[in-house]
Amino acid sequence: MRRPFRHTVRALQHRNFRLFFAGQLISLVGTWMQSVAQSWLVYRLTRSSTLLGLVGFASQIPVFLLAPLGGVLADRADRRRVLVVTQTASMLLAFALAGLTLSGAVRVGHVFALAALLGVVNAADIPTRQAFVVEMVGREDLMNAIALNSSMFNGARILGPAAAGILVAGIGEGWCFFANAVSYIAVIAGLLAMRLPAYSPARRPVSALAHMGEGFRFVAGAAPVWALILLLGVVSFVGMPYAVLMPVFAEDILHSGASGLGLLMGASGIGALVGSVSLAARREIRGLGTWVAAAGAGFGISVALFAVSRVFWLSAVFLVPVGLFMMVQMASSNTLIQVMVPDALRGRVMAVYSMMFMGMAPFGSLLAGALAERIGAPETVAAGGLVCVAASLVFRARLPRLRSEARRMILANQMVAGHPPQEMAGSLAVGPESSAK
Repeated sequence: MRRPFRHTVRALQHRNFRLFFAGQLISLVGTWMQSVAQSWLVYRLTRSSTLLGLVGFASQIPVFLLAPLGGVLADRADRRRVLVVTQTASMLLAFALAGLTLSGAVRVGHVFALAALLGVVNAADIPTRQAFVVEMVGREDLMNAIALNSSMFNGARILGPAAAGILVAGIGEGWCFFANAVSYIAVIAGLLAMRLPAYSPARRPVSALAHMGEGFRFVAGAAPVWALILLLGVVSFVGMPYAVLMPVFAEDILHSGASGLGLLMGASGIGALVGSVSLAARREIRGLGTWVAAAGAGFGISVALFAVSRVFWLSAVFLVPVGLFMMVQMASSNTLIQVMVPDALRGRVMAVYSMMFMGMAPFGSLLAGALAERIGAPETVAAGGLVCVAASLVFRARLPRLRSEARRMILANQMVAGHPPQEMAGSLAVGPESSAK
């Protein structure tokens, strides 16, 4: 029993990753508390699903617009220093929202403005954080570190919404925002305590704009990377808005209030935690492409079933596979992209990944909010789930043609990193599921 467990958590043998893991776990609980409380606050003030969608749009559209610049920053600056700055800025924004809410002065306009500013911060934070993982654990434990990151994210996703539901019902949204602000201290302390080689700036023979273009050209020319990112973008656009409309389901359809909202969000977090732990237990990347296709389809089916349910406990049950399949698709795609991308392009390629995963969500939120006003939240969510299924089937049909290119890219990166190419080739060359795709 000990050996499988040690394998599942092997990335934690790295001191820097342990510090990062512990700090992020505390901080993400606060982040999920704020997310749930903010949605509830907006819906309580406005009773409008359109405005719920607009707040989601305001918080995430900066990621779509500015993530390419964040990727350039991640490849041209000290990543730890960038993360300290972004986490500090996020903490200050959370304190501002807490102060406004606890004083009774908060208005929907304040929420919009602070959400948009947080989106600007995230445009630099997300690609930098994604690219920073390899510095903490190296290539050997990269897949495990990404899976453990997902486990941490979803452990917080269980605790945060549940705690938020209790706090919002008992003492109001403001204390959730305050708790989130305080939680950032843990991740900032962890970053400052890390032992990393002295940062040595690389030569910058091209402008930042040309540097950004290199990342886009790599993604456009790498068919496996583009296919993964495109599927993720479709699912993010039409599938993920179910979370934005969750207050509508909790209040108007399932009649469960703020505490029910926390339980529903926590149910999807349980599924996502199970999915990320199963990925952490994997020993190789073989077959992950098939996992991506199956998870995208499973996510769409589960979302559609959630949309048609009118029983609270049944809705919560359907949200478990929603979280599981979404996390498997996201973490598997992240792993495959990171093993195919060269180190020199990592930040910029992960910025494109962030644009499609986080950046398409605001457009989906805006569309879902408007559609929910016209045709209803259940119909909107169900339609999005069916589109996810169709997109996943198209990806699965293309999978055989993507495998050889994925294998070539992975082997090239292994040779550059100094690993024997025949070792990776052996793990990829057996059977129909032998490659990363």
